Amino acid sequence: DEVGRGPLAGPVTAAAVILDPTRIPEGLNDSKKLTARRREALAAQIMASSDWAVGHASVEEIDAMNILRASHLAMCRAIAGLRQRPDLALIDGNMLPRDLPMPGQAVVKGDARSLSIAAASLVAKLLRDRIMVDLAQQHPGYGWDVNAGYPTKAHKQALLDLGVTPYHRRSFRPVHNI
Repeated sequence: DEVGRGPLAGPVTAAAVILDPTRIPEGLNDSKKLTARRREALAAQIMASSDWAVGHASVEEIDAMNILRASHLAMCRAIAGLRQRPDLALIDGNMLPRDLPMPGQAVVKGDARSLSIAAASLVAKLLRDRIMVDLAQQHPGYGWDVNAGYPTKAHKQALLDLGVTPYHRRSFRPVHNI
C-alpha cells in the first residue's frame, strides 16, 4: 500500500509487509479507521514481527512521471527491500505496477480487505508522517507536521505567503499555478 498521493509536498511512500501468521497484531485494520496512537502501536508491532520494507518516490520523480507511476515505483522499491520474495503481491488499488517483479493482484479498498495491505498501510503512513515532521522543522510555516503536506487551507495560504519549497510538487495544480 502507498500513502501520500494527494499531498502538495513530500515523497510518496509505499510499504510492503509479509505478516507472520502466528504473530498478527490484534486490532489490525485500515489505518484511516485508527487513532494516531493506535496506528503507531500497531506499526511498531508489525515492524517487530514481520518482513517489511518501505520505498519512496521523490518529488522530482513524482513531477517527472506523474503520481500514479511514482506510487507504483515506490511499491516496487518496497517489494525489492523485503528479505524474502513474495509469491504473489497484493496491491491496494485497481492497477498493478508495470514493473511488478512477480505475479500480482489488485485489490480495491485493499487496506479494508487484506490484513497484509492494512499492515503495509500503517507502516507507510507512520514512516511518511515522520518524514513530513522532519521537513516541517526545516521549512516552518507550512504545517507539514500536522497536515502531512495535504492541501489544507493553511498550507495553501502558506504557499502564497512563503512561496514554493524544493519539497513541493510543481506538477500539482495549486503549486504549479504559483
